[in-house]
Amino acid sequence: MSQRMQQGQPMIIMGEDAQRVQDKDAQEYNISAARGVAESVRSTLGPKGMDKMLVDSMGDVTITNDGVTILQTMDIDNPTAEMVVEVAETQEDEAGDGTTSAVAIAGELLKNAEDLLEQDIHPTAVIKGFNLASEYAREQVDEVATAVDPDDTETLRNVAETSMTGKGAELDKDTLADLVVRAVQGVTIAADDGSHVVDLANLNIETRTGRAAGASRLLTGAAIDKDPVHEDMPTDFESANVLLLNDPIEVEEADVDTSVNVDSPDQLQKFLDQEEEQLREKVDRIVESGADVVFCQKGIDDLAQHYLAKEGILAVRRTKKSDLTFLKNVLGAPIVTDLDSLTADDLAVGSVERDDDEELFYVEGEDSHGVTLLLYGTTEHVVDELERGIQDAIDVVSTTVSDGRTLPGGGAVEVELARRLRDYADSVEGREQLAVEAFADSLELIPRVLAENAGLDAIDLLVDLRAAHESGDQNAGLDVFAGEVVDTADAGVVETAHAKEQAIASAAEAANLVLKIDDIISAGDLSTAGGDDEGGAPAGGMGGMGGMGGAM
Repeated sequence: MSQRMQQGQPMIIMGEDAQRVQDKDAQEYNISAARGVAESVRSTLGPKGMDKMLVDSMGDVTITNDGVTILQTMDIDNPTAEMVVEVAETQEDEAGDGTTSAVAIAGELLKNAEDLLEQDIHPTAVIKGFNLASEYAREQVDEVATAVDPDDTETLRNVAETSMTGKGAELDKDTLADLVVRAVQGVTIAADDGSHVVDLANLNIETRTGRAAGASRLLTGAAIDKDPVHEDMPTDFESANVLLLNDPIEVEEADVDTSVNVDSPDQLQKFLDQEEEQLREKVDRIVESGADVVFCQKGIDDLAQHYLAKEGILAVRRTKKSDLTFLKNVLGAPIVTDLDSLTADDLAVGSVERDDDEELFYVEGEDSHGVTLLLYGTTEHVVDELERGIQDAIDVVSTTVSDGRTLPGGGAVEVELARRLRDYADSVEGREQLAVEAFADSLELIPRVLAENAGLDAIDLLVDLRAAHESGDQNAGLDVFAGEVVDTADAGVVETAHAKEQAIASAAEAANLVLKIDDIISAGDLSTAGGDDEGGAPAGGMGGMGGMGGAM
């Protein structure tokens, strides 16, 4: 509760349940919450990173080391912590990978900023220094980066393998990296200005259990996990007229509830005959259009199934919306939303093949623009984590193709940027210089954590890395398997430059946003859910990060 004096009497301006945290207490509270999020995912970083088991309120289990998945699944109940989660979500949306690095750097920036605040350096000076350092670091990323051609399959494979290392896809990364690169190249289009655009809408992922990941394969066209609606329907067509339908082949129902009184069996039969005629008309429209195959997003009446089977038409009902949209891309056909307007022009020609063992339909257009990556895993948990790793690999490879730049991995670029930032700090006047140096120290968190997660001596390796970069080897990074410093570019450990730029920018902006807050005013508990837990203690931990937060 806050009060102001007015004519000698206190005036209450906040409710009794309100909480207010000010000045250093507010900064400590925010920094503690943000660092708690960052530290919860640090142990997952790198090839030797550990996994997290996440159990939601429904008892569903997720086992992963994907940063954004962990943070989205955790029951985080703190406004500042949620700001850091947004860093991971933005990183995932913009670059597809590097979420753990972005969050870890943000947490380290705040840790080093806290040390500066304790030295009575004003937050404004720290924020200005971080902005200068972030801008300079991103400029240096472009200087350190190496240009890559979209047809350079070997480099793209290295990018994919680097992304998958340490994840569920690592054991079969040679096979899977090849599939990822071929899939991305299959949906890459050369623009008029010479740039390359990767249309990921034309790339679909279908998962199956029961086999090892090495059995995964790339298909031209679509794989639809559905069965025919009638056992007497044909299932294979070399050249079929395909209809994509978003309109039920069922008896039309009234918009309002109605009741009908029937006086005789003849009247009931007339109603039944009318329904049958309505279904017959719908099927006749499909037959007259010349369709051989129907993929319907809605339902198909049992009687309509019988009529379609008699006409030799293959029909599939309850097709997922995403699958129907993908079929639209593969076949180049429109999605029909009203059977009454159906014409032959609404059909597309393609081949349809049934795989009874996999219970899949393979659909390929005459000039297919889509590909499907069929992923296998031994169990549901394995294939789910495999899909997350493959999705990240697809995103970074597509970003590399579009952006055209790569960087050495294994912490090499972070150490190089830190070295250049320290040189740059000498030219910065005022207290901002200390913030630039703190930014450089924060970037070195990445190689340090890579070493720690691999059980190596982080201090000795960081010293070796700095010495290698001081001597001019800007590609020197960590080989966490051998426990030594190597040229990571030659070793095939490469990352996309865009992801690194995005991680630096997101981490700096999130840290600055937190540092700029000096007053927290809450109408009640300092949590986003407003639960019964006392989560608003100033300078406390996560402020109610939910049951999972404490276990991280």
